[in-house]
Amino acid sequence: MRRLTIPGRVQWKERTIAVALLLLSCLFTTALQDAASTSVAGPFTLPVIDLDADPSFHVVVDREPGQYLGHPTTVLLEDGETILCVYPKGHGRGGIVSKRSTDGGRTWSERLPTPEDWLSSKEVPTLHRVVDAEGTARLIMWSGLYPARLAVSEDDGESWGPLEPAGDWGGIVVMGCVVELKTPGRYMAMFHDDGRFLSATPERTDPVSFKLLKTFSDDGGLSWSQPEVVWSGSDRHLCEPGVIRSPDGTTLAVLLRENSRTQNSHVIFSRDEGLSFSEPRALPAALTGDRHTGVYAPDGRLFISFRDRSPAAWESPTEGDWVAWVGTFDDLLDGTQGQYRVRLKDNTHAWDCAYPGVVIQPDGTIVTTTYGHWDEGEQAYIRSVRLRLDDLDRLAGR
Repeated sequence: MRRLTIPGRVQWKERTIAVALLLLSCLFTTALQDAASTSVAGPFTLPVIDLDADPSFHVVVDREPGQYLGHPTTVLLEDGETILCVYPKGHGRGGIVSKRSTDGGRTWSERLPTPEDWLSSKEVPTLHRVVDAEGTARLIMWSGLYPARLAVSEDDGESWGPLEPAGDWGGIVVMGCVVELKTPGRYMAMFHDDGRFLSATPERTDPVSFKLLKTFSDDGGLSWSQPEVVWSGSDRHLCEPGVIRSPDGTTLAVLLRENSRTQNSHVIFSRDEGLSFSEPRALPAALTGDRHTGVYAPDGRLFISFRDRSPAAWESPTEGDWVAWVGTFDDLLDGTQGQYRVRLKDNTHAWDCAYPGVVIQPDGTIVTTTYGHWDEGEQAYIRSVRLRLDDLDRLAGR
């Protein structure tokens, strides 16, 4: 704060007025916070569009009475219509199920044949498209904990190789994100660990320290380097990274869940293709939640899908639900709250939903797919929402 230079009594009066104004400001801020806690808009002022009860947006992907189905990820193939989806029969672990849509997510196949060793998956599977320096396209599927394992398909998921260890290491939600870098065939993947699964010998500390990690591939996703720590700390439990590249290609933004529930979600940035990252900083309340996954719409805006989880200090009006955020990359850079939020589906559980896959078709149709407890008293199952941003703009009155 700049030092006052007004001498004597004038300086004392100025300080007295400043203290009074500060007290008034604190009272006013407290009043605003109290009002926000009971407001429909919650701690953010964005409009909230609710798609929960509109069946025109929703498609059931898979459901099995009495069986928990969870944590799907998706990939859109180059034809712009075929979507592949994988998910476990269980909460974060269990035999991996695969389905395919050939019409942009309007309908889904029966469950597809999968390798026998997919029954041994210990964690959330994640699916990614990769292309090597010679232009050969593959699908890779990760299964986490220790050791992190990788399966490869050379024929767009018609057949798969076995799950094989990627190295003598592991982690949680491996890989939360895989991003193509500017060097052909080079990729970076990111995940996190809390000391339990990075090596064969658990190294849990007290207090628990969370680590964000990165690993690189130079052969189109077939092999991966020894993981390197990007950030670690116990004051914030930052985890489950989701990466978004800036429209001009120069910057990677990594959105992070804050698992201690004491702070908002965070973001870090890299401007050198993942070689270094900025210090984490808090995201606005409108983007606070878990497992952010995003795509760019044709007009350059971002659509980011995630689970709504707020810190203990405040509660979102859609707490625990499957939500989305619409804004711009500049909002991520500047810390501004964006344009609007969307409740995609009401989750009847307090928190268990929404590790979403998000793809966008050439015509601008966004297909986001996740699991949740969509019916009171029933097990979680998989559903998609198909929408366009002009649908949301219309509902938002834009």
